[in-house]
Amino acid sequence: MQAATQPYTQPPQTYQQPPGGPGPAQLSQSLAALSLQSSTPESLRVVNLLQERNLLPPNPMPAPTPCLPQDLQKINCNPEVFRSTLTSIPQTQSLLNKAKMPLGLLLHPFKDLSQLPVVTSSTIVRCRSCRTYINPFVNFLDQRRWKCNLCYRVNDVPEEFMYNPVSRSYGEPHKRPEVQNATIEFIAPSEYMLRPPQPAVYLFILDVSHNAVETGYLNVFCQSLLDNINALPGDSRTKVGFITFDSTIHFYNLQEGLSQPQMLIVSDIEDIFLPTPDSLLVNLNECKELVQDLLKSLPNLFEKTMETQSALGSALQAAFKLLSPTGGRMSIFQTQLPNLGVGALQSREDPNQRASAKDIQHLSPATDFYKKLALDCSGQQVAVDLFLLSSQYCDLASLGCISRYSAGSVYYYPSYHHQHNPAQVECFQKDLKRYLTRKIGFEAVMRIRCTKGLSIHTFHGNFFVRSTDLLSLPNVNPDAGFAVQMSIEENLDDMQVVSFQAALLYTSSKGERRIRVHTLCLPVVNSLADIFAGADVQAITGLLACMAVDRSATASLSDARDAMTNAAIDSLTSYRQSVLTIQQPGLLAPACLRLFPLFILALLKQKAFRTGTSTRLDDRLFAMCQLKYQPLVYALLMIHPALYRVDDLTDEGALNINDRTIPQPRVLQLSVEKLSREAAFLMDAGTVMYLWIGRNCHPNFLTQVLGVPNYAAVPDNLYLLPELDTAESQRTRAFIGWLRDQRPFFPSLHVIRDESQLKPTFMQNMIEDRTESALSYYEFLLHLQQQISK
Repeated sequence: MQAATQPYTQPPQTYQQPPGGPGPAQLSQSLAALSLQSSTPESLRVVNLLQERNLLPPNPMPAPTPCLPQDLQKINCNPEVFRSTLTSIPQTQSLLNKAKMPLGLLLHPFKDLSQLPVVTSSTIVRCRSCRTYINPFVNFLDQRRWKCNLCYRVNDVPEEFMYNPVSRSYGEPHKRPEVQNATIEFIAPSEYMLRPPQPAVYLFILDVSHNAVETGYLNVFCQSLLDNINALPGDSRTKVGFITFDSTIHFYNLQEGLSQPQMLIVSDIEDIFLPTPDSLLVNLNECKELVQDLLKSLPNLFEKTMETQSALGSALQAAFKLLSPTGGRMSIFQTQLPNLGVGALQSREDPNQRASAKDIQHLSPATDFYKKLALDCSGQQVAVDLFLLSSQYCDLASLGCISRYSAGSVYYYPSYHHQHNPAQVECFQKDLKRYLTRKIGFEAVMRIRCTKGLSIHTFHGNFFVRSTDLLSLPNVNPDAGFAVQMSIEENLDDMQVVSFQAALLYTSSKGERRIRVHTLCLPVVNSLADIFAGADVQAITGLLACMAVDRSATASLSDARDAMTNAAIDSLTSYRQSVLTIQQPGLLAPACLRLFPLFILALLKQKAFRTGTSTRLDDRLFAMCQLKYQPLVYALLMIHPALYRVDDLTDEGALNINDRTIPQPRVLQLSVEKLSREAAFLMDAGTVMYLWIGRNCHPNFLTQVLGVPNYAAVPDNLYLLPELDTAESQRTRAFIGWLRDQRPFFPSLHVIRDESQLKPTFMQNMIEDRTESALSYYEFLLHLQQQISK
């Protein structure tokens, strides 16, 4: 499962299409031939889950390949960017209803790609009727006409499209890069702009109350921004500004010509105004020295403060006024529950109810202030990112709305403290560096189009839905994922394939208007067996997780849990009743869905949805945020962690990456029976890693990797492995480093002994074992079988 998160490095495939493209007749023939070849694919092999319990996601777990002719398959969209829960689309809604599986898309539209074809053209060729961008799956009727693959309209080929800038040849429009690549980026001409492209504008809003100063986060923030100030994405127009707040709001005049930054305090938080509107957001290049002076002096300015109140709402209103004229990015750093002025909140968490409650309260916001402000921000092209660094309850259900509806991100560092929690400090530093320097798109919109007959009905992620198929994304970043639920409105009887297209229009940090287009093509089928054969269990799990998060807030957590369990029961019942030709005893699943019950059980035990275990409300809500917002490959590790034995790493079967040898240990089942007191195990749970040391672990590992003589000498709060000059140390650090390199956020590492406080957290991830409040994997399978045979 892990290696699937490797960066996409496959070079763009070239598509050798015959002049005129595959007509409907050739396409029908090749699809018919294909379905004959795969009459009993491996994905439909019958698995009795009660007998084959030792099932594990392969490492890496590939996405299923749609059953398409080779020439179409070669150029289809990379599944890490765009994939469907079903790689074979049912002909009718009633057939989909019978299969009892969700139909939806998972997208990672702004993913960092190492090979991205970029086209500069005065004419961007689109369908005149439905506005689909020309793509590899259109039909060329001849050199002068092409047929749209979404609405089937016949369009003329513009004269300039006849010339191919890559081959410098004329008269072969089907060889243009737009028709050779399922993912492509256009540099847009002026008609794609409502106004001149906005500059990169960054506004930082910093909590400086006593609580905030105590955590020590301000030093880390200021130092990190100083270190990375020249790497902020932008150009000569880039602007920055700073607001700090406690019970009052402090602005900073950084105008050129001042000898030092000037602090301006506004104490009337009821009717907030900007003291000097023109000098609070300044050109970074022109005023860099003043900005650097401010960052050096900020931590000391408030070090003796006794101010305990937090007027976050008023600070956000001030920030909105400041950014409204241009748009941009607002970054909030907050360390406590806002308790003064607009948007003030009260604690809604009862720690005594955490484990015993049958249903979890307060998963929805306490006030609509943050949502309303987020929608205002979205309307002015402002996205809000929230960094929550707190040891106390902060009501993430309410505060998170500011990012959710403005297409922002949420970062959460519970119990953050510069001395007591060095692992969180390391995480914050690493995340902040990526956050400040990663690619960013401003004033973006994303539209998803699909072949006639299909329709979109629900979106999941952080955005505002502007119209049925248009998402408003004031900022777009390479770490954000989205999900979409689909339905079949009209029968697709006469179609062999359908297509989906996501088009993301954005302004780059350099002020260029660009359009990134992804097109996915999938076959249409009319039998339940074919639908099941094309089920993508990872994508289904990811979409169900998003649906369950929304259901927890709108209905209840128990409702969401029931819905997930029923999804497994219903699909396996449908398979048994409608696909299996020979009935036999046991809990039967097609090979492609053999991991479905395991993933559903893993979701039920995940921090977002678990019951009967003491879970802090903010921790639960952050897990929900991540499941909805993370691209699929990262969300899956949070759902089903990967467990490896690491005390016997070897170079056998190792990968060689950039002259580094990376061991590839086997993934183990998440059960205590797989642990041994004589060994050491690494658990990779996506956002956090645990290195579990057995009580009788071989002294060789302890000395060569941890640098300690024996088990008793392993420190309690170890989060950094020492850099020892031994082969064992190098292998272990290379493996952990490789796992970390593959994701956009930094997972902290915790070394765990039997006596460690974190041991229960580690054990809670042993999904296959029974706990006081949750079934073991085998008991869960028996429960499913009982429900199916009713």
